[in-house]
Amino acid sequence: MAVYTLPDLPYDYGALAPVIAGEIMELHHDKHHAAYVKGANDTLDRLAEARDENNLSGLVGLEKTFAFNLSGHVLHSIFWDNLSPDGGDRPDGELASAIDEYFGSFDAFKAQLTTATAGVQGSGWGVLGFEPLGRRLIIEQVYDHHGNVGQGTVPLLVFDAWEHAYYLQYKNVRPDYVSELWKLVNWQDVAARFDAARA
Repeated sequence: MAVYTLPDLPYDYGALAPVIAGEIMELHHDKHHAAYVKGANDTLDRLAEARDENNLSGLVGLEKTFAFNLSGHVLHSIFWDNLSPDGGDRPDGELASAIDEYFGSFDAFKAQLTTATAGVQGSGWGVLGFEPLGRRLIIEQVYDHHGNVGQGTVPLLVFDAWEHAYYLQYKNVRPDYVSELWKLVNWQDVAARFDAARA
């Protein structure tokens, strides 16, 4: 029984061009994201089999595989909605005020998230998150899909730094890709996530 399903993109494959080419979007969504959804569902089945057979010797590996695939699914689902062909500019309202409070200015925030994303070692993500214990915004580097993040942190804005997200178009120049992503940020989506996380 499939628990997780691949969400539809909220726009056509080519809608984010020229920042992200339609070919990349199609491969990224239909192949890479779909693989994480399948991986999460398949691993749930394998966990159920292990329980039924009372053989939990491989549990640690299965749990890690499940976390990898589920986190990939979650982050990609956020990523698609974080982007918009009508995006860009800057946030306003309470999100803008919080960015100023916790990073000093929008430009300082932008520089930190850009550097965090471009500087991920290997594959991963740059993430603006809401940390609920301190009730504050933080920036994190996510390695692969689920390492080096604060427990309970709620992702609000995620930038995919895996090569499959940009290599066909930007080759090995990740900083150029990250710089261009700012033209697509759907601040209404990020602000709605911020409001929901605080609630």
